[in-house]
Amino acid sequence: MTNLRPGPVRCASALLAVLLLLPVAAAGQTAYEVPRTAAGHPDLQGIWGNNSITPLERPDSLGDRETLTEEELAQVEETANRLFGQDAGDAAFGDQFFNVALTNPDAFTSSDGGTGNYNQFWLVERDFNDRTSLIVDPPNGKLPPTTSAARMAAATAAAGRGRPAAWTVDRGLSERCITFGLPNLLAGYNSYYHILQTADHVVIEQELIHTTRIIPLDGRPHVDGDIRQWHGDSRGYWDGDTLVVETRNFSAQSDFRGSREHLHLVERFTRVGPDEMHYQFTVNDPTTWTEPWTALVPWTRTDEPLFEYACHEGNIGMEGILAGARADDAKAAGAR
Repeated sequence: MTNLRPGPVRCASALLAVLLLLPVAAAGQTAYEVPRTAAGHPDLQGIWGNNSITPLERPDSLGDRETLTEEELAQVEETANRLFGQDAGDAAFGDQFFNVALTNPDAFTSSDGGTGNYNQFWLVERDFNDRTSLIVDPPNGKLPPTTSAARMAAATAAAGRGRPAAWTVDRGLSERCITFGLPNLLAGYNSYYHILQTADHVVIEQELIHTTRIIPLDGRPHVDGDIRQWHGDSRGYWDGDTLVVETRNFSAQSDFRGSREHLHLVERFTRVGPDEMHYQFTVNDPTTWTEPWTALVPWTRTDEPLFEYACHEGNIGMEGILAGARADDAKAAGAR
């Protein structure tokens, strides 16, 4: 079983600056002074969590509105506490949390009716804010249209879902305990990151499947284009007080929302308060989307430790999946 963080829904609203990477001082207040390492760079070290309720895309019902009203946010919190409070009902993962709470239903049941699901007790508490989408560009808060080739690939993949797996390669990368993809947007589910720094490197360890990225900051070039990796090849540099990381050379087997070896990712990490980081990233893949798009994700610092992500305790779940598929094959053959 995967290690998850129990905790009730947090009832705390936070107003976030959506379009600015640097904090702006209000009247009578002093601008936040970023702490620095011995090398003079902004100190980003520590454990940071992505537990925001904000969905990646803006729900259609909100039109072009970038924020909720105070009354709407209060209603979302009230509904979330009723549906997803500790011990209450099935678990709502990722964007589902906000989208369900926004509609204010009388009850909620997860879509995983075949094998059951986690209940909310096993998921981390979520951070409330009034934003309506993580996407800040395009301004409509929506993903750009996909290309015809990407749509055809998605249709082919969808047609294969639900079929018995012939072998491990027929199952997804996360089921195989390889990766949840980069960037990972699954808020509230092992969604913590441990950042370490030296003068010429940054290390980002992700709790989910314990992915660790070692990112040089010394100006060295990217590796040759024929060297491909699950999480690409990353190089970083400082742009003022913002750490910028450019990643290319993803594997053809990588998969970020359908984008594979042509993915070009630029991430920006900016500390905007003692316990708040703005994680902004821009995705560019002309073979998947008709234009680049950008999202801004609020990260919150925690003093809790990073948990081990055992991932099926040796991935014994995969053995069960394949054994079950062979049993189904034998049953079907017997019926014929």
